[in-house]
Amino acid sequence: MRRPIRESWITVVLLTILECVARAEESVAILPGDMKLTGPHAQQTLLVEKVNDGQYVGEAGGSQEWSFGDPSVATIEEGVLVPRKNGETTLTLKSGEQTATAKVRVERFDEASPVSFRNHVQSVLAKAGCNSGACHGALAGKNGLKLSLHGYDANADWFMITRQARGRRIVPDDPARSLFVTKPTAAIPHKGGVRFDVGSPEYHTLVRWVAEGAQSPKADDPRLEKLEMLPGKLLLKPGMKQRILVRAHFSDGHVEDVTRWVKFTSSDESVALIDQTGRLTVMGEGEGFVSGWYLSQNVVATVTAPYQRPVDPKVFADAPRQNFIDEQVLKQLERLNLAPSPPAGDEEFLRRVYVDTIGTLPTAAEARAFYADSSPDKRNTLIESLLERPEFTDYWTYKWSDLLLVNSEKLNPTAMWAYHRWIRQQVAQNTPWDEFVRGIITAKGSTLENGAANFFVLHPDAADLAETTSQAFLGMSIGCAKCHNHPLEKWTNDQYYGMANLYSRVKVKSAGGEGNAFVFAVDRGELLQPNKGQAQLPRPLDADPVPFEATGDRREYLADWLVSPDNPYFARAITNRIWANYLNVGLVEAVDDLRLTNPASNEELLNAAAHFLVENKYDVKALMRAILQSATYQRSSRALPENEVDRRYYSRYYARRLMAEVLLDGISQVSGVPTQFYRESGDRRNRNIGGLGEPYPSDLRAIQLPDANVLSYFLKSFGRAPRHLTCECERTDEPSMVQVLHLSNGDTINEKLAAKGNRIEQSISAGMSNERIVEDAYLSTLARFPTAGEKDRLVQALGETPADERRVVLEDLYWSLLSSKEFLLNH
Repeated sequence: MRRPIRESWITVVLLTILECVARAEESVAILPGDMKLTGPHAQQTLLVEKVNDGQYVGEAGGSQEWSFGDPSVATIEEGVLVPRKNGETTLTLKSGEQTATAKVRVERFDEASPVSFRNHVQSVLAKAGCNSGACHGALAGKNGLKLSLHGYDANADWFMITRQARGRRIVPDDPARSLFVTKPTAAIPHKGGVRFDVGSPEYHTLVRWVAEGAQSPKADDPRLEKLEMLPGKLLLKPGMKQRILVRAHFSDGHVEDVTRWVKFTSSDESVALIDQTGRLTVMGEGEGFVSGWYLSQNVVATVTAPYQRPVDPKVFADAPRQNFIDEQVLKQLERLNLAPSPPAGDEEFLRRVYVDTIGTLPTAAEARAFYADSSPDKRNTLIESLLERPEFTDYWTYKWSDLLLVNSEKLNPTAMWAYHRWIRQQVAQNTPWDEFVRGIITAKGSTLENGAANFFVLHPDAADLAETTSQAFLGMSIGCAKCHNHPLEKWTNDQYYGMANLYSRVKVKSAGGEGNAFVFAVDRGELLQPNKGQAQLPRPLDADPVPFEATGDRREYLADWLVSPDNPYFARAITNRIWANYLNVGLVEAVDDLRLTNPASNEELLNAAAHFLVENKYDVKALMRAILQSATYQRSSRALPENEVDRRYYSRYYARRLMAEVLLDGISQVSGVPTQFYRESGDRRNRNIGGLGEPYPSDLRAIQLPDANVLSYFLKSFGRAPRHLTCECERTDEPSMVQVLHLSNGDTINEKLAAKGNRIEQSISAGMSNERIVEDAYLSTLARFPTAGEKDRLVQALGETPADERRVVLEDLYWSLLSSKEFLLNH
C-alpha cells in the first residue's frame, strides 16, 4: 500500500513543480513598449499582454496598477497614455504578482502642434468613407464635391474643400458651422448620413484644422514611412478577443497612435474577425491575418489558433525530413497541431510526379518497371530522369507560353512560332530564370530572329508593359495605381507612372517579311502622368529613379533591379508559381497576387525557398528537384482525422483535376488515338476542312501546341487559358455540367475508344490474356495495378464474354476508367 502512496505524492510534487515552472515562464508585457509622445495632443493606447515562451497569448485580465517614476511627465486616462510636460520617466505595471516596465519620453509638449491636412484630415475622411469610391471619391464625385480616391492626392483635395464652390465649405470665423463639418455630422441634411458624431475625435480634428486656418499640405510635411501593428503575432484560442494597435512612424521621427483612423480587414474570417475599432475575435482554428490600411500604406499581423485535436509530439519528431522544405512545413504543422499524412506509396507517387513534372501519364511499361525496381534510391533516380525528358521541355514551354500570352490572335502566326521557339529554347537549355526574364525585358531587333521581342508587339503601350512586367515576373498587380494609389498595396500613382516611364522610349516598327517587326529604344520621349500633366522620373517601383537626361536603354536598369537578389519580389514570385504547380496550392493564392495584405500561408517557407533559388543562381530545376525530393511533396493525399480540415498548410498532398491539356493528352495516350488540332483562323475565307482552320501535325500533343488560338471544344470546356490576360485567373479547373456531359456522352472519349487500330484493338489482335489486358488498362490510366477484387471480377467477366462482344466490354472498361474520379484527379 505504501508504494502507490509514495508514487502519488511524487506525482503531486512533480505537477506542482511543473505548474510553478509554467507560471514562471508566463509574464506580462506593456505594448507598445518604450514610447515617445510628441506634442501636447499626443496619446497612446496601452495594452497589457500575456507572454508565454516568447509569444503573445492574449490580453492580461485582472487588476492592474500603474505608476510612474516621475508622475509629472505623463499620466494614464482610461487606459490611454497622455503627456503632461517634456521629460522622461519609467512606467511600471503591476498585474497580479507580475510586473512590467516601459520607458516614456515626452517632447515638444510646449510647441504648437497644428492639425496636418495631409496626415490628419485625410485620415478622418478616409476612415469615415468620405473619399471612398461609393462617395466623394467616385470618378465624378458626389453632389458637386469630388475627392481623390482614399485621399491619394492631398493637394487636389485641399483645393476642392477650401477653394472650389467659392469656398463655401469652410467658415474660418466659426469652424463648427463649416459645411465640411456639419454635413458629415448630419447637423445639415446629408445623403451620406452620419459619418461621425459631434464631439468625437474626428469632429475635433476637422474643427481644429479649420480654426487653425485650414492650412494646405506642405512640401515639408512629415511623411508616413512605416506602419506598426501590435501585437504583430498572436497565439490565441477560438473565442478569445484581442485589441489591436497600429502606430505610424513619420519621417521627422515622431510616432502616432493611429488605431482609430485605420481601416481593418481580415484575410480569413473563419479564423479571425476584426471590427473597425481594432477589436479582434478568434472565430475558429487555423492561421489567419488581419491587415490595417492608413494613408495608403498597409500593415499585417498574424493570428494563430492551433487546432484542438490532440496530436502526440512524437508524430512531428518522427516525421520524415529530406530538406529545408520539410523543416519549415513541419514547424508550422506542429505550431498548428496538424498531423502530417504518411508518405505516399509508389503507385500514388509515380502518377503524381509524372503529371506534375512532365504533364504526361506514365505508360504501363514504365509503371511496371518502376514497381519492379527494388533500389532504395529509385524515386530520386526517376525525378532526375523526368527533369531531363523532352516532355519536360514540352510541359514547361507550354506553362511559360501561358504566362507570356503566346497567341496568334494578337501575333502573326510566323511571329507566334518565333516567340514559342525562343521560349522552348530557354526551357531546353535550362536558362536561369533571371537570364530568361532579362532576355524578354531587354529584347530588341527582329521579332522573327529574336522571338522574345514579340513581348513588345503584344504589349505596345508603356503602361501595359509596366503592368505585365509586374504581374508576370513579380506576381503583383499594380493596375489599380494607374488611376489612384493602390488600395491594397503600397504602390502609388507616382510609382506606377515612374515604372511605366521606363518603357516610354521603346519603339516597334514594321520590318520586311511576314509577321516581322523591329524593336528598338530611342534616346528621348517621356510618358506623361495624366493627373499631373508631367512625367515621373523613371524608376522600378520602389527603387532609385533614373535621371531624365541619362543615356542608354532604360530597360537595362529595370532588368538589373528586377532580377537582383536584393529584389524582395522577383525570386518569391517564380518560387510561388513553381510551388503551386507541384503542390496544387500556392504558398500565396492566387499565385499572381503577392501583396502585403495577402501573405503566404507559410512566410518562412516561401522566404527559404526563394533564398534557395537565389543561392542556386535561379536554376528552376534545382528548386523543382528540392520540392520533388521533399517528404512534403511525397506525402499521401489521403486525409487523416487530425488534418482533414487542412487546405493550405501542406499536411498532405491536395488532389486537383488534371490540367485540360494534360487530361486530353492522357485520354489520347491511353486510347492510342492522337487528337488532331486546328488553328483558329481570323479570316473565315481561309478556313478549310469543313470550316476548321489550318491543321497542326497529326502527332502533336495538346501540351506541345504553340498557340492558345486552337479549335478544341474539349480544351475550352475544361478551362484552358485563352492567353488574353497575364492572369492565372484565365485558367480554371472548376467542375461544370458541360464537363460531366462531355465525359459521359461526348465525342472525345467515345470516338477514341471506337477508333480503328486503337489500344483495345491492338490488345485483342496481340492475343493478350484477360489478366494482362485488365492490368494494362489500370496501369495506363491510373498507374496502379487493379486490386485483387477488381481484377478477379473483370477477368471473370471477360472470360464469360463471347468473342464478338469482347471489344464492346473492353470499351466499357476503358470508358469507366477514363471517366473516373481517380483518373481525372492528380492525387
